[in-house]
Amino acid sequence: MNDQSDVTIPEDILRRKGARKAAEIPAHIHRLLQSGTIESVNLTEWLAVNHVLLLEQITRELDILVSTREVTARLGKKDEQRIMKIISEIGRQWLEYMEKRPEQENKQLFNFLAKHRSDSVRCWAAYIIGLNTGLHVTEKLEQIRAFAADHHFGVREIAWMAVRDSIRADLSAALQALIPWCTDPDPMIRRFAIESTRPRGVWAKHIQPLKENPAMALPLLSAVKSDDHLYVQNSVSNWLNDASKTTPEWVRQVCAEWIEQSDTRHTQRIVKRAQRSI
Repeated sequence: MNDQSDVTIPEDILRRKGARKAAEIPAHIHRLLQSGTIESVNLTEWLAVNHVLLLEQITRELDILVSTREVTARLGKKDEQRIMKIISEIGRQWLEYMEKRPEQENKQLFNFLAKHRSDSVRCWAAYIIGLNTGLHVTEKLEQIRAFAADHHFGVREIAWMAVRDSIRADLSAALQALIPWCTDPDPMIRRFAIESTRPRGVWAKHIQPLKENPAMALPLLSAVKSDDHLYVQNSVSNWLNDASKTTPEWVRQVCAEWIEQSDTRHTQRIVKRAQRSI
């Protein structure tokens, strides 16, 4: 596997703020993004990467056969413009390739993808975990943890999306496994536990049992009711806002109890945002 650490990126490129529109991305920045040499720094850059072309680039570097034709064949006309669908299909393609290879080779390949300089490539690795039917949901959560704590916003979002279906399919086991995550020192881990279980969520299928009975997740939510990190606070309040669409009285009750138990400015902010749609 190629050592990406040998590539030196100028500081002005690493510290760039990123363009506001795709058309404003400088050509040299777009080439570096597209070759997997640098990470995206904002949503505009993240969305500008052509993952199919990037897959062709990476497989050429590795001198391995992973078919981009099969990826595009599985994508319908509408899916071709949906980056989440494209990323998951590339993850599926890697998984199918790895199923035919020796275990030791697969470990090296997965580590290469999971630790790649490009955030886009690390997103593929997250889906290799999420789509692996041979793993129980608790195993998937254990393996996705590094991606949940990734320094890049895009990888963190893809991390919970990659295991969302598995969480929905085995909800009780997932909720139980995620309880310790809510007291983890890393706010990214705490946020993942909440964001991945939102009843409605963003860009994800709803979790019907949590829409009907959100109290199932109360052990997770209560642990972060006064979290001091804004990233976590937003996720908790969004979780409760989701629940308020179907169980508004329950959300009101929880918010009232939290204020009684912990009337901090963090809790106040959470409960205010949680009830914004009621």
